[in-house]
Amino acid sequence: MGWRMSLGVDAEERADLPGTGEVLRRTAGMLRPYRNRTILAATMLVSWTLLTLAGPLLVRRAIDLGLREGDRGELWRSVVLYVLAAIGAYATYRLSIRNLANVGEGFLRDLRNQAFRRLQAQSLSFYDRMNSGVVVSRMTSDIDSLQDLVQFGLLMFVSAGLLLILSTIVLAALSLELLLLCLIVAPIVAAATVKFQRDSNRAYLAVRDSVGSTLHSLQEGISGVRIVQAFAREEIEAGRFAATNRRLYETHMDSVRVAAWYLPIVESAGALATAITLGVGGWWVATDRLTLGTVAAFVLILQSLLGPVQQLSQLLNLVQSANASLAKVFGLMDEPVEVTEAPEPVELNGSGRIELDGVGFRYGDGPPVLAGVDLTVAEGERLALVGPTGAGKSTVAKLVARFYDVSDGSVSIGGTDVRSVSLTSLRRQVVVVPQEGYLFAGTVRDNIRLARPAASDDEVAAAVDRIGATGIFDGLADGLDTEVQERGSRLSAGERQIVSLARAALVDPAVLILDEATSSVDPGTESLVEGAMDSLMRARTVIVIAHRLSTAARCDRVGVVLDGRLVELGSHDDLIAAGGHYAELFDAWSRAAPA
Repeated sequence: MGWRMSLGVDAEERADLPGTGEVLRRTAGMLRPYRNRTILAATMLVSWTLLTLAGPLLVRRAIDLGLREGDRGELWRSVVLYVLAAIGAYATYRLSIRNLANVGEGFLRDLRNQAFRRLQAQSLSFYDRMNSGVVVSRMTSDIDSLQDLVQFGLLMFVSAGLLLILSTIVLAALSLELLLLCLIVAPIVAAATVKFQRDSNRAYLAVRDSVGSTLHSLQEGISGVRIVQAFAREEIEAGRFAATNRRLYETHMDSVRVAAWYLPIVESAGALATAITLGVGGWWVATDRLTLGTVAAFVLILQSLLGPVQQLSQLLNLVQSANASLAKVFGLMDEPVEVTEAPEPVELNGSGRIELDGVGFRYGDGPPVLAGVDLTVAEGERLALVGPTGAGKSTVAKLVARFYDVSDGSVSIGGTDVRSVSLTSLRRQVVVVPQEGYLFAGTVRDNIRLARPAASDDEVAAAVDRIGATGIFDGLADGLDTEVQERGSRLSAGERQIVSLARAALVDPAVLILDEATSSVDPGTESLVEGAMDSLMRARTVIVIAHRLSTAARCDRVGVVLDGRLVELGSHDDLIAAGGHYAELFDAWSRAAPA
């Protein structure tokens, strides 16, 4: 049974979240590698609980035998045993803290790793339909909200549960009748707890949703700060953030209101149970039905019993919040990967021949983006795809690279359907250079080597030389070892794009896809980028998504894509001579181009 989560903020991200039982089942599965430490921690907690309960029983012994009967030897033995029990309780509790913390922190580490691997494996369609702020919230706020549970809550939850059970057993052994009288308050606490669990679950899911919305608003405001300031929208954006922040405040206050009526009920129930014990127990002591030591031990253990009840009730806040967070993270991890590897994938044969047969495509349940596209690109041929924005030309390239799977028809490379090819082989043989080269923190060399991590320094330098870019990087302060800073801010747009082209050269693919690779290049480095592109395109199959028709004119053939269909295909000269769509586009571009 699936329990996928919708990741859109507008949908409030509440669809089909897992219940507490399912979350606990999956959490238990992830804790299996830590079973030995968990068993050790549980053993220490059981020992601590027994030693804790030994204290009131030793008090009973000291009162009844040492004080009432005047046996000083028994009194001192009880005192010594009480001290030893306290020391033992300290030691076992400390060991349980260390082992449970190790288990909890290891679980969070594994959860982060699994979630991040899942995100890295996701298809582009996943990122098309969701907000980056929501994903950041899942990986930061939601997982961080589990930290308190791991560090303190898990220990308190287990220890309180054990103490609650064993305290009840000991109280029943001391005086079952008195225990039954005290249990008068149990139905009140039970009914309040059921209502609290239901209300707090709703409240904490709302809190987690609001955190995601607030982070999304924050990220947008910071990422787009230049546009905000350019159009004097500071107050408007501050108002938008204030609105989402207000919703976060309101959801937090709702969770506080839920706890505010519940916790006093538990506290009052505990006080009533203690009053019953003192009143009835004192009467029974006066009538010799119970000993004074028994009543004293009963009151002390009752306090030990009420403590766990109060702790568990307070921990329900933490547990409900953690359950909501885990539900969100597990929902993120359960989002299906749409582009998956075949059960028995094959390797590409190194041929760069591309065939599209009746290809159709749509994003999710949206309208068709491509329909009935038939296209063959010969090995070593350069094909330019042109057309207005949104016509579908970039989608063709993404289908060839299998960033998406076709809705209809097939895409083949070297005679092999790309859906049956191993993704590793496909990424090695088909490389896409996007509109804007994204750089990670590190050096220029690190960013080029991203394409092939095992490449040597000489191979990286050879790739740069192959596209004629050695002089560009030699001019930097530290050459290829220059730090690019965050998102490559130290380099110009053209230099960042040349790094992307050097990555492709390092892989040396059979098929190269250039997706408007010069659209964001600054004029100062445009000629250098185009020279690097020309060098890279030699002796390989190339698909160019071109918005500058001078690039299309240098290709062997040009395809015109309009409204999701390939409407014209031929050489630049033939299409100009035909006087169709391409001729109109080229004429309009020529007139608009600077002299």
